[in-house]
Amino acid sequence: MNASLTADEFDAEVIAAFGRHLLVRAADARELRARPAGRRLSIVCGDRVRCEFDRKHDELLIVAVLPRRTLLARANLRGESEPVVANISQLVVVVAPLPQPDWFIVDRYLCAATAAGIAGAVAVNKSDLATNKVDDDELAALARAGYAQLACSAATGAGLDSLKALLAQGTNVLVGQSGVGKSSLVSALLPEVRIETGLLVREEEGRHTTTASRSYPLASGGTLIDSPGVRDFAPAIEQLDSQTLGFPEVDQRASGCRFQDCRHMQEPGCAVVGAVEAGEMSARRYESYRRLRRRYEDLIEARGPGQRHRR
Repeated sequence: MNASLTADEFDAEVIAAFGRHLLVRAADARELRARPAGRRLSIVCGDRVRCEFDRKHDELLIVAVLPRRTLLARANLRGESEPVVANISQLVVVVAPLPQPDWFIVDRYLCAATAAGIAGAVAVNKSDLATNKVDDDELAALARAGYAQLACSAATGAGLDSLKALLAQGTNVLVGQSGVGKSSLVSALLPEVRIETGLLVREEEGRHTTTASRSYPLASGGTLIDSPGVRDFAPAIEQLDSQTLGFPEVDQRASGCRFQDCRHMQEPGCAVVGAVEAGEMSARRYESYRRLRRRYEDLIEARGPGQRHRR
């Protein structure tokens, strides 16, 4: 504990977050409900925070967010950055044969991780569905880009040991589309935990609200954060490198372009376009890059003059 803190102050980790309703774990393992002290504080699961008891109102307030090691953030429609989870070391995108993967969303999650200095991986759940398979070509393209991957099944338990080994170090977050079975995987990885105990209670409204993100320690090692399923995701533009947008295969080839400020769209002498035309880079991944490029530039435009970002 920081020696400069008073008896009513302590540092803690945010282990569940739903809007402004938070659950924190103190150094003595107590789990306490808390809320931000001010509207300007943006707090997410995984954050380390400074807490202070408000004895007058008998509540715990979060008065500051401590420096983050890493941050997964997304862009909203105005181009502004919104934090998703903090202090993670690995992001695992869960896909499944059903619903069919939206590979463009998978790419955007992995780009956001790469740009933030977070390791990226892919877990193929529902691998027991014999009549439906995930596209091997897409998985091969992600493997060539450097992303680890594995197959597993929350229903049968197949591949769970490999998933546990992947998650055994650091703090990991599971993300993906709705319906891919992330909650089932969390339950399979944490059979001793009743997942519904991760509910925060909005007592003033008299109803339960499911947490948006919840952190769990794994018996096999590491920490797991379960994040809600999404329909769309765009990386925060502040974190993206303007030339590569977080695509490793673009980064590997960008130095070979004729122009240093090449956008890898239609410029002459582009090494990235050349690699696609030669079959050395996935055409679908390149189309994903083009889509994210247009989204990136639209988001910059949406921010307006004086707030535009270029790295």
